[in-house]
Amino acid sequence: MPRSAEARGAGRGEPLAPPSVPTVLVLDAPSPAPPPRLGSLTGRARVLHADEDTLAGRLPDADVLLVWDFLSHAVRRAWPGEGPRPAWVHTASAGVDHLMCPELAASDAVVTNARGVFDEPIAEYVAALVLAMAKDLPRTLDLQRERTWLHRESRRIAGTRACVVGSGPIGRAVARTLKALGIASALVGRAPRAGVHGPDDLNRLLARADWVVCAAPLTDDTRGMFDVRRFGVMQPSAHFINVGRGQLVVEDDLAAALSKRWIAGAALDVFEREPLPADSPLWSAPGLIVSPHMSGDTVGWRDELGAQFVTLFGQWEAGRPLTNVVDKKRGYVPGH
Repeated sequence: MPRSAEARGAGRGEPLAPPSVPTVLVLDAPSPAPPPRLGSLTGRARVLHADEDTLAGRLPDADVLLVWDFLSHAVRRAWPGEGPRPAWVHTASAGVDHLMCPELAASDAVVTNARGVFDEPIAEYVAALVLAMAKDLPRTLDLQRERTWLHRESRRIAGTRACVVGSGPIGRAVARTLKALGIASALVGRAPRAGVHGPDDLNRLLARADWVVCAAPLTDDTRGMFDVRRFGVMQPSAHFINVGRGQLVVEDDLAAALSKRWIAGAALDVFEREPLPADSPLWSAPGLIVSPHMSGDTVGWRDELGAQFVTLFGQWEAGRPLTNVVDKKRGYVPGH
């Protein structure tokens, strides 16, 4: 049986010493999602598979855990169990809130994420939402279905302002893309630094923004950060977009803000409960665009995720420091 992370002396991003033929355990995503393409690991690793029901029993035999089902909370439930645990956990997602638990955070296991895969696709999606809302495309499509000819004026976006909350790679990609459209963007991060505002500036920036984009990680500090107070600070002409985590938004407060016309509109790609229940009031909230957690999922995205894991496995196999190492206390990969 492979030794535990502690027994192998795994460090936080330090070179690891894998066994001669390590075992990679994949937490599979439910059908019809395809499994990762790991054929290049043939002869280099023993690849096993688990689902939510079998994960806990198979963790002690694993040297590496690949969390392919990045919406599952099974790792949280399985990690506190008895026996050795993997030295390295990789999740095929940018966020790690679905798997992080006190026992994993306190362990010597290294956690990595899919940083870099979703940046540009999500930025493109945000740009598409901004254009759709500025040009009133949802209403145009509704009128087309009704066979109604109704001339309206739309809004220019060049010269408007955006506040992008989350200064990681996704937030920076969003700001770059919006800048190309002529939108001046202010980034807000965990702490102020060159080109990034700190939390103390957030309300001031929200009050001036035409577009508020949330791309922050989910932490104890950010949970529920967009609530009745924050929506009350925004301009009546402002639009809100969330591509971070659903729990960053108090959804009832957003629905109320839209109903009361505190803000002009919103778009959510992530939700507190997914799939969004059919009886959720968000489906009919005025001015809200609902999409099913797809902003980063472009054609071939799963292949990119699999290839990224294989690259990281090569680093681990060679005893080199891993990239994309998550600070388990903060819940994300620290910036440079």
